[in-house]
Amino acid sequence: MGFSPDGSTSSYRAFFSRAVNDLKQYDHGDLSFIIIAGAMVSFMIPGLAFLYSGLSRRKSALSLIWAVSASNAVVIFQWYFWGYSLGFSTTATNGFIGNLRNFGLMKVLAEPSPGSPLVPDILYAFFQMEFACVTASILMGGLAERGRVFPAMVFTFIWMTLVYCPLVCWIWSTHGWAFKWGVLDFAGGGPVEIGSGIGGLAYSWVLGRRHERELLNFRPHNVSLVGLGTSMLWFGWIGFNGGSAFGANLRAIFAIWNTMIAAAFGAMVWCLLDYRIERRWSMVGLCSGTIAGLVAATPSSGYLRPWSSVIVGILSGAFCNFATKLKFLMRIDDALDLFAEHAVGGMIGLILNAFFASSSITSMDDVSSIPGGWVDHNWKQLYKQFAYVCATSAYTFTLTAMIAKAIDTIPGMSLRCTPEGEMLGMDEVEIGEFATDYIEIRRNVTDSGTFVSQESRNGLKFVAGGDHHDQPNFTPHLPETEQANGNGHHHQEDADPGQETIVEKAEANSVAAT
Repeated sequence: MGFSPDGSTSSYRAFFSRAVNDLKQYDHGDLSFIIIAGAMVSFMIPGLAFLYSGLSRRKSALSLIWAVSASNAVVIFQWYFWGYSLGFSTTATNGFIGNLRNFGLMKVLAEPSPGSPLVPDILYAFFQMEFACVTASILMGGLAERGRVFPAMVFTFIWMTLVYCPLVCWIWSTHGWAFKWGVLDFAGGGPVEIGSGIGGLAYSWVLGRRHERELLNFRPHNVSLVGLGTSMLWFGWIGFNGGSAFGANLRAIFAIWNTMIAAAFGAMVWCLLDYRIERRWSMVGLCSGTIAGLVAATPSSGYLRPWSSVIVGILSGAFCNFATKLKFLMRIDDALDLFAEHAVGGMIGLILNAFFASSSITSMDDVSSIPGGWVDHNWKQLYKQFAYVCATSAYTFTLTAMIAKAIDTIPGMSLRCTPEGEMLGMDEVEIGEFATDYIEIRRNVTDSGTFVSQESRNGLKFVAGGDHHDQPNFTPHLPETEQANGNGHHHQEDADPGQETIVEKAEANSVAAT
């Protein structure tokens, strides 16, 4: 017959009847809107994967896609297991972290959610789970080009429990200290943006800098993927911010408009700032500015009038651009600029709430009654926002560094790969597959009669590294004289000067034979 509390048919019918009655209090349009918004937020995860992959070197591109995708699975389990309960359980009153009342989603049914009476608890848990998945995915950028993926997954589970869950409890739980204090954070400037940005900075600090050889002449290996990932993120961010109104209402529409405006102005400002130096219209700069504007809109979009988001976009594009230089002063190799983009952008959005938040916008969901900022003569809001930024930043950096250091000391759980592994690339030593597999080019080359006959005359044999991953290199079997001369090489684009790839040798020999 299906599920019933005690196994009896009558009990099942009574339970079903209560559930139907509970659902009658919700508007089906609101429910549909939040389901779609949650699906849009989940689309941000492959967007982040492509963005990170495009920004890295080719030899580590797939490892970042793997890390982002795997962290998504880890967070879904953590959120179901106890994450939602630790963040949002309504019976915990300490103001810092929840209890285990909703362990395993127990008692998470059709009652009004702690975030809004417009949606049931079970739908709210799903929507907030996607926020948690995106936060962890952003944090995975800290692994870039030298972090091992399995220890990072262990770190992700612990970090979500000890860092992210307290942060969401502070601001979004009805008993959270920041919520009671009146801090304005619409869609996650603290838990999502500062949490991932500061957390990524701390993780990069524990990992240490990449070797200098890897930093020379560094550039993104696939800017097309950067553009694709940014477009996917922008699409998902509409659901991220619009859905945070928790209903198909006017406040959601204003949140979407503010998101679009801030992203557009952030993109233009960043691109112009880069043009003044390079005299080129950088695609990476355009994408970076777009993300900076989206990040700053996250905590502010549900409070501001659209004209205010012009200021949000301009300031986030400018300050986040300049903040990319701070990692050199701090001597932390934040390879993908998580601090500059997410932490600084989130801080800007939170601080600007103190000036431009309008109670007329917050009330457009017909539920909220929240005082605005300085435009509503609420002069005290600025110190609340500033104190909240300081608290979330300090807590996140300290706890993240402690967790990472602790895991790194466990035998076999070193967070960073070996220097040899870093030189070969994370795709080779960690994944065993490649985002762009040049092995197939070699196989095609060996299929051609000209190259095969020429290479045979030279005594070369082609070996596909994918056929034996226990030998993590692509050095061909060269004659002993050539091996003695150190002519072995790797297939990556950053091979040592003077070394030729197998394909280049084959082409040169073919031309000579012709």
